Amino acid sequence: MVSCPLHYMKHSIHICNYIIAFLALIALCNSSVTHAHSAIPDSINKSFRLFEDDTILEITLQFDLSTYLRAKPKEEYLKGKITFHPALADSITRDIRIRTRGEFRNNWCFYAPIELNLKNANFGYSDLDSISKIKMVPQCTSTSESAKYVLIEYLIYKMYSVMTDTSFRVRLLTVNYIDSENKKKPFTQYGFLIEPLKMLAERTNSVEVTSRGITQKNIYPEIMDRVAIFNYMVGNYDWAVPNRHNIKVLKPLTFDNLNLAVAVPYDFDWTGLVNAGYAIPDDKITGTTTVRERIFLGVCRSREEYQKDLVLFHEKKDEFYNVITQFLYLNENQKRDMINYLEEFYDLCTGKQRILEVFTNSCKNF
Repeated sequence: MVSCPLHYMKHSIHICNYIIAFLALIALCNSSVTHAHSAIPDSINKSFRLFEDDTILEITLQFDLSTYLRAKPKEEYLKGKITFHPALADSITRDIRIRTRGEFRNNWCFYAPIELNLKNANFGYSDLDSISKIKMVPQCTSTSESAKYVLIEYLIYKMYSVMTDTSFRVRLLTVNYIDSENKKKPFTQYGFLIEPLKMLAERTNSVEVTSRGITQKNIYPEIMDRVAIFNYMVGNYDWAVPNRHNIKVLKPLTFDNLNLAVAVPYDFDWTGLVNAGYAIPDDKITGTTTVRERIFLGVCRSREEYQKDLVLFHEKKDEFYNVITQFLYLNENQKRDMINYLEEFYDLCTGKQRILEVFTNSCKNF
């Protein structure tokens, strides 16, 4: 507290009041600065929670849209900018590089799948800064039907994650596209990011297996059956272990005598659950007229082993359905169609002999 000497009080009380007010103002300003500084988080070595957060994330991509749409460059990168718009924080904009990826969707879709090169972007968040390249799945076209396809594919990743942590995590996006050359009008669509394989491997204490000599026999049996039955459930026969078609193979770093690996599925657009308009049955698969027809491609096991494998799917049924029913971005008819398709699988499981016959009749001997 500031006090004034008595002999000054009669003549200078107003001066002392000014001094007191001035000192109080300085203290208030210092306090405000301190509080303002502490309100801004130090993001260095902190996670952006890119794949831990399930809320939809808004991003903006600014790059040469005309070249992307016309040439679909897979080798040369396009210069661009990415802006993350976290819900309760300031936007983060960095220079990045962009190119297309994929095979079928690259050729067929108007908007080709995208690879974002974030190397040296220096976001100041540990998880973002650990990512060199990351896959983004955009809509195939600008239609609402195409939006539905990408949303359902996103949900299939989420459903598989219900069963195991050894799965690719995904983050749903609203993507604002801005043409850096000002030749195209801005537009916004859905999309999602797929966890990089390196991040998945580190998270599960494993390494990628690149050898092409691996078959389903080299995968832990319960894990291989889980992949095969899940793909059957969602109506996916567009996968194979030996040539790594829509399958990644990881080897746990923990030692055991079996020397087996783990299969991780991805790329679910060609499934009966998505039922994309561009997905037509493979000529090599006889007897199918639509991708809604299920085909079991798992390795042959005994009926007892299959019955044991199906227990997990019965246990996870409600969680699968909750992933769908609690999703905010599909309408009720779309959700009902997904659940009805999955119910066909569970109806087969009710009469266990029926689904066991399906498995034993079409399984693969490796």
